[in-house]
Amino acid sequence: MTKEEVKAVLERVPTWPEDRQLVAVALEIDEELAGVEYEATPDELAAIDEGLSGEAASEEEVEATVAQFRKA
Repeated sequence: MTKEEVKAVLERVPTWPEDRQLVAVALEIDEELAGVEYEATPDELAAIDEGLSGEAASEEEVEATVAQFRKA
């Protein structure tokens, strides 16, 4: 995108429904570019812990899941 296109989109953002404005995402990007370290929310940390505590899928389970998407 050109700077002009970005500016045009940003000018329209306030007209979007509030839940679609992606303000939080834009702020995260801005903070990342400014060198601010990301801090995960308690919900994100709990999801990470849950994922780390489980067992990895077997090769057969992965193949079965991939096969379902190939059929679609």
